[in-house]
Amino acid sequence: MSRLQPRFAELKQANRAALVTFLTAGDPNYDTSLAILRGLPAAGADVIELGMPFTDPMADGPAIQLANIRALQNGQTLAKTLQMVREFRQTDQATPLVLMGYYNPIHKYGVERFIAAAQEAGVDGLIVVDLPPEHNDELCEPAQAAGIDFIRLTTPTTDDQRLPKVLHGSSGFVYYVSVAGVTGAGSATLEHVEQAVARLRRHTDLPISIGFGIRTPEHAATVARLADGVVVGSALVDRIAKAESSEQTVESVLKLCQELAEGIGSARR
Repeated sequence: MSRLQPRFAELKQANRAALVTFLTAGDPNYDTSLAILRGLPAAGADVIELGMPFTDPMADGPAIQLANIRALQNGQTLAKTLQMVREFRQTDQATPLVLMGYYNPIHKYGVERFIAAAQEAGVDGLIVVDLPPEHNDELCEPAQAAGIDFIRLTTPTTDDQRLPKVLHGSSGFVYYVSVAGVTGAGSATLEHVEQAVARLRRHTDLPISIGFGIRTPEHAATVARLADGVVVGSALVDRIAKAESSEQTVESVLKLCQELAEGIGSARR
């Protein structure tokens, strides 16, 4: 069992949704990215998604595409991303950490080698956006056999016929993409989110986390009243892009994280 199950159980007991934060490993550079990563739990992040930089992040919008470019230009590799997780685990053994990205770098690294390294580093879950359930045997099943959860994305276009197949073999939590499109796109209406959560709960007992387009503490609080987790990525990545120094980058990202956590914490009171 990974750290995800006890974390979501603990938050359910406290009647609070999880704040799930995303950043791209190595953005804007290794040291600053590691400083942000290490600061996120104290700033209120309950679960961390760490993006594995890739040259063709097709599911991501401009903000995260640029984050991938910045990271790659500064020499970030999959090996360095795994090293970043190891360094994070030197100071934090409790916070669940999920690697998110695309299959190509993992395939190139070697699936068996990658899973062994991820397990050793302290990775709790994987989100691989371009590997469908028809290929569960390639990565999903070996990862789960090593105790690493495999988290699926579902979208507004995943119909009731497709949904059971998408959820088959899923573990950790379900990531509901609340809008059709790329990361950083517009946000869904409250009515749409409510209907989507109700539909997903008919198909799975896994915690449901909602992302795409959530940028403010107020919006996060609204989603937190309905879902088990609230995923924020582009809004945090934008802070990295706009900062003028390493110190300002870390401070700005952690400040927004704290504000989002406060919004989510007050959502069900």
